[in-house]
This record gives sequence, structure tokens and C-alpha cells, in this order.
Amino acid sequence: MSLRDKISTQGSISAGPDIFARFGYLSNPFPTSSQTTNNPHFPVPADEAAEQRIVSFLRDGKSQVVVVEGTQGVGKTNFLNFFETEIQDALRDQDGYYVVRYLADPEASFEGTIRRLFQELGADHLVKMAEELKTRTDAIELARSQEMRTAFRSLMDGAAGDQGPDLMMQWLLGFRLLKSHRECLGVQFRLDTVESKTAALRDLVIVSSAIGLLKGIFLLLDELEKQDGVLGATAVVRYLSAMRAIIDSLPNHLFMMIAVTPDAMRRYSSALPAFRSRLQNQITLTALSSVEEALSLANFYLKTGKDEALKVKGTSGGLQELVTEGGMIELYESLRKSGERRGDTGVRQREFLHQLHNRAEGVIQGTSS
Repeated sequence: MSLRDKISTQGSISAGPDIFARFGYLSNPFPTSSQTTNNPHFPVPADEAAEQRIVSFLRDGKSQVVVVEGTQGVGKTNFLNFFETEIQDALRDQDGYYVVRYLADPEASFEGTIRRLFQELGADHLVKMAEELKTRTDAIELARSQEMRTAFRSLMDGAAGDQGPDLMMQWLLGFRLLKSHRECLGVQFRLDTVESKTAALRDLVIVSSAIGLLKGIFLLLDELEKQDGVLGATAVVRYLSAMRAIIDSLPNHLFMMIAVTPDAMRRYSSALPAFRSRLQNQITLTALSSVEEALSLANFYLKTGKDEALKVKGTSGGLQELVTEGGMIELYESLRKSGERRGDTGVRQREFLHQLHNRAEGVIQGTSS
């Protein structure tokens, strides 16, 4: 059968109506291994530990660093995606301003992460600061850097006019220092190192907090182990040192959640022992260790898929089974044996869901039963 015939047999390219009529889903309910975002989050015990840390941070304002540790494929990205959404939803009705930034692929230099935080705040934030500082001039003295204090005063006085916030944002981002920056902001030095940007971010956060514009920053960094693969040993230490510096410079107002593999954490701890001492709040995600856990995960995705279809269609669809319980168990046992041969303990969630997707797709397209 040609591809054209197969598409015609499915009823449409999306095959949506046919899947709903037969199985009660809008699409295949299981994600492939390459679909790492926008997947349902299966509740795990680690959720409560993360929630406790977040509640503590919102209550006390004391900075926290939470390490989400687990091997590849056990759900770290899903975990961070879930809490990014949860945090944004929780803060929607909160007084004050929070920055929530999820970075799926951290840059090779931590300077890039700091730059993104500046961009997240944006020139609009500086406009608000200029207005608030007029009644809270004392807050400017909380900045450690003479350059930042000068820039804040220029911003407050309106010396640069409407272009002041944009000029200051350019300066914070490390743009080449021009005559306009010197004359309008009063600054004399370019912020061209990770150390200078870290100091500037510290001052911006502290002053913004003092005048009531910023309560905190949530920074979620995924796949931190990639740094070990793309950087040399010296560059890795430099990256980790920069992370340590931002943690140390902000004892308040920073919540950082880092996802990393155990192997990378061991290497990082060896390369920079002082980095490890900042990472005591650890949450561990593990692979599926039993058939019961595997069935719970699979059934969660099946139920979620049915619920989504019901919301859209307003009625239940077909009742044909996509994957039987026996099929789920067979897949789990096969993957468990494969994992044992390579030294794994348990079955990685990503691999299990991917195989479920393939089996379900075979049933949908009529190539398997």
C-alpha cells in the first residue's frame, strides 16, 4: 500500500476523527522519546519536596537552590516543565513581581544566563524603577557598584529622557560603551565580564526589591550535564564558579532549580568542591522499578488522553483498547531486561512511553493488534 493509500485509509492526514470514533482519543496519548515538552506530569513523591521548597521561598524570601538529580530519561525535563507552569499559575494573583525563567539548553557561559535574566526584566522594568526611585532615593545606596548607583540616579533624574531605560538595558547587556551611555547614564566602564554582569544583576535585584518592584527570580536550568560535554575542564570550572557567584551574591530573592545527571554532579563536585556545598537541597528522580509503577504511568497517560478528548468533544468516543495491560507488562519486562544488560536499575520512563507510543500507533494504523 502506498503512502497516499495509507493516508486515505486513515480518513485524514491527522486521523483525529477516526482515532476518536474508535478509541476515544484525539491523538496517540503516549509521547515519543523526542517529545520532551508539553507532556502530562505523572505525580511523583518528589513533587511534594519541591513544593515545600517553593512555599518556603515565597514565605521567607531566602534564596534556595534545588538540585533535581536523575539519569537520562527519568523525567527531569517533565518535572521542570511542570513546576514552571505551576509557579506561574501560583503567582498569577500574588502581589509583587516575579521572574520565572526556564532554560532548556543553558548556554556555554553562565554570562548568557545572566543576560537572559536582564532581558526578562526588560526596559519596562527600568521605567518603573525610575518612577519609584523618586520617592525612595535611599534604595540606590544599597547598590554596591558606584557605576550602578550613578546609572540609577541618572535613570531617576531623567537625564537621558525617554531613551534612558533603553540605554541602561544596553549597558547591562554588555553592549559596546558609546558616548550616549557615558553622557546620559554617567557610566564609564563596559560590563563585559561575567563578574561585572553578576554584580550588576545583584544590585538590580536588591534595589528593585527594596522599592517593591521585584520579590524574586525563579531560574530553572535543565540538562546542566551538557556543559561537561561541550566545554573543556577549565571552562566548566569557570561556568560553575559563575553559578556559585550568583548564588552567593543573592542570599535573598533567588530560587534556582537545576536538573542534572548523577554522573555529571559527581564530576562537577570533584572539579569545584565549593560548588557542591551550595547544592544540599537534592531531589532524586528514579526509573520505573516495578510493573505496578509502569502500569500506573501508562494508565495515567491513557486517562489524561481520554479526559482531554472529553473536554474537546463534550462526549466520550470509542472504547477499543489501544494497549492492553498484558502488552504493557510485556513491554516493561522487555525494557527491564535490556536495561539490566547495560547496567540500568529499572526502566526509564522515556523509553517505556516511547515503546507504548509505537505499539499504540501500530493499533491506530492497523499494522498490529
